[in-house]
Amino acid sequence: MSLPSPRHLIASAVLCACVPLAAAQTPTEAELARRLDQLAAELAAVKAQLAALQRERAAASSAPNAPPAANASGAAPAATTVPATAPPAAMTAAATKPAEPSTVVTSYGEINYNRPVHASENAQADLRRFVIGLQHRTDEKTKIVSELEVEHAVSSSSDKGEVEVEQAYVERQFTPTWGARGGLFLMPAGLLNENHEPTAYYGVERNFVETAIIPTTWREGGLQVVGTFDNGLTLQTGVSTGFDLTKWDATSTEGRESPLGSIHQELQLAKARDLSVFGALNWRGVPGLLLGGSVFTGGATHGQAVASSRVTLWDVHARWTPGRWDLAALYANGSISNTAALNAPLVGNPTLIPSRFDGWYVQGAYHLWTHGDYSLSPFVRWEQFNTARSFADLGPGLTPAASPTERVVTLGGNLKVTPEVVLKADYQWFRESKDANRVDLGLGWSF
Repeated sequence: MSLPSPRHLIASAVLCACVPLAAAQTPTEAELARRLDQLAAELAAVKAQLAALQRERAAASSAPNAPPAANASGAAPAATTVPATAPPAAMTAAATKPAEPSTVVTSYGEINYNRPVHASENAQADLRRFVIGLQHRTDEKTKIVSELEVEHAVSSSSDKGEVEVEQAYVERQFTPTWGARGGLFLMPAGLLNENHEPTAYYGVERNFVETAIIPTTWREGGLQVVGTFDNGLTLQTGVSTGFDLTKWDATSTEGRESPLGSIHQELQLAKARDLSVFGALNWRGVPGLLLGGSVFTGGATHGQAVASSRVTLWDVHARWTPGRWDLAALYANGSISNTAALNAPLVGNPTLIPSRFDGWYVQGAYHLWTHGDYSLSPFVRWEQFNTARSFADLGPGLTPAASPTERVVTLGGNLKVTPEVVLKADYQWFRESKDANRVDLGLGWSF
């Protein structure tokens, strides 16, 4: 039996990947990501087969008179004719340069309009963020990723805008399974933190659980190892910088809005005496299904406070896209240790450090209508979150009361004009802060 040609092997792998894509009417982003992961695994297998084929041809050309080897049963295999010199079409995929350019420019941004229904005088429009990214591939295994973000359109000493580096890391792929990142990178937590472009989520604003509890977009400096396995499992783990509790401002309400968001460092002269460790597992072994979770823990006082304290944050999440449906759920839980000692000198201020905070949401969207590049997806989301679920005991009359749990219902829709441009509209009902009920409109893009 003759050996299959490299061209046939590559064609077979591409055909296997493309047939399910052609069969789906409106594949979701999560499903496309899973299929691309599967395609990468299949191409890795093709590379291995092609390498074995070349070794056989090289052996045949160097020893043309050698007798055929016996198979497992002891019988000699049928004769196979192998040309001494492989044609140009037999070059392996690993030796072929990628068609994409080595340097790529990326961008995303969003312009939002928020109108409180009971206080229309507070309506505002904002260029919430504009991000420009640059990726450069030095070779087929190494790339440099960077992103620069501008928030609220204008940044100066007298304006509220910010300019910040969102990502800046080097990634190296050592094997088809294992790779590593070093630098400033997004933390693998929840569903949104690593996939936060406006085209990737429902609603004008990012959900409260993944902004107030998980401080999206959350980034740290460090080293991360990434493993991608053929069974659909992705492992991310590493060592990084962490939070700084010495930044806590008990006189402001920033800590009540997001406890960890108020003490993140973003690799800006980050205190690093106490390092952190993190890990995340995500499984995409069933078409359209994502199951995962993450954990992060690390010291946060860096030897500069009256007590040593540790911040721990973990989450579990799921996303399922059967047919036209897009269903998601997430729970996140954070804790800070030894807060009694830290809060003692802060008593009397409005915002003490909570010992625990958490939140969860469930969300359902339906791909109702498509026409050409247009796609309309109405959605509803129910979420509950509490940024001060409990406080450590400071004694009678001194321990703050836990905050009420906020409940928010968001009902709206995303209209994709193209896969890269989206129009959004929604209405949000707040259970506790009823005066915050609002109408939101948004325009976003990502490429």
